[in-house]
This record gives sequence, structure tokens and C-alpha cells, in this order.
Amino acid sequence: MTNHKLQILLGSASPRRRALLAGLDLPFTAINIDADETYPAGLKAGDIPYYISRAKAQAYAPQLQPDQLLITADTIVWLDGQMLGKPHDEADAITMLRRLSGKTHQVYTAVTFANLQSPISNLQLETIVDKTDVTFKDLFDEEIRHYVTQYRPLDKAGAYGVQEWIGYIACTAMNGSYFNVMGFPVHRVYEQLKNRGIV
Repeated sequence: MTNHKLQILLGSASPRRRALLAGLDLPFTAINIDADETYPAGLKAGDIPYYISRAKAQAYAPQLQPDQLLITADTIVWLDGQMLGKPHDEADAITMLRRLSGKTHQVYTAVTFANLQSPISNLQLETIVDKTDVTFKDLFDEEIRHYVTQYRPLDKAGAYGVQEWIGYIACTAMNGSYFNVMGFPVHRVYEQLKNRGIV
């Protein structure tokens, strides 16, 4: 089912993204990329992860080989015109979840596919952005504190993982991909790989 001419590299330290890509039954190598994740002040909503996912790909570009396809991704939570990234500490996580309580927010994930175009070896980037609307019930403070204390969601945009306890009790509605909220819209990734003849 796979085209072994291209080696897939997943440029992400996220165990969730690694597990989701593995779920497509494709061989790949996971790598960590050290990239500057700051972005221009004027960017909003889906443009933010779009910019950052491409920055990650460009950071690894000098090491990319012609027989490799690099996949990078970035996820943000967007609420009331503001971006919620990863919390700095538990207090920040509690503040974020209080803001999400009783509201609908958007989760944007951008995925960038990078490869070298033969024969001139120019870096080719293609980026997709997926959006999911997520509605939370009104959360009690003890629920928020329990989640933050027990699960320490400091590595997650918006301070929550929808696949964890808080998702079980808080998420009342969703419009879009569940896996996009986890940080990797695998259905879109699969279509891209299929279009490239890799699956």
C-alpha cells in the first residue's frame, strides 16, 4: 500500500501526533525539530499555525534529503479573537480553562509537507489548515483544578487534551475533526499522502 521511494519524517515531539500517524499503518521516522515558534503580531486564527508549521519545516530543510518527505504541524486554540497556546504553568492552565468554560472555541491545526524538488533540489512546501469548533459546558472550579493537577496539560494548546478526562466531561458539541483537536487531522494528512502517490 505504501510507496517506499519516499521516507516519511514526522517533525514532532508530540506523542499524540506520532500515535495518530502510526494509525495510518505507514512507516515513518519521528524526529525533533528545534525551531523558532514566534510569529508576526498581525497573524490571526489559522494563519498562526500555518506560519509556525512552515517555520518548523524550514528549520529542518538543510538536513532534508531528496528521498524524504517531512511533515510538520502546529495547533492553536482560538477564543474570542485571541490565541491560546501552551500554558506557562498550572496557574496559566487554570486561567485558560476558566476562559473556555461555557463557550465555543476553535481549534486550528496546520500541517506542512516539505520535500526537495528534483533535479534542482528546491524546497517545496505545501500547507493545509483544518478547523474544528468545540463547545465546553460551564465548568466548576474544582473540575478545572482536578484536571490541571492530575493531568498537567502544560504541553497542550489551550491547556487541555480532548482525549483526556476534561474532554469526557466538558465537551458538549463539536463541528469538525476530533483528531484535529488532538493536534493532527489524519484524514487530511491521508488525502495529501494519497495525492502524492505514497499510499
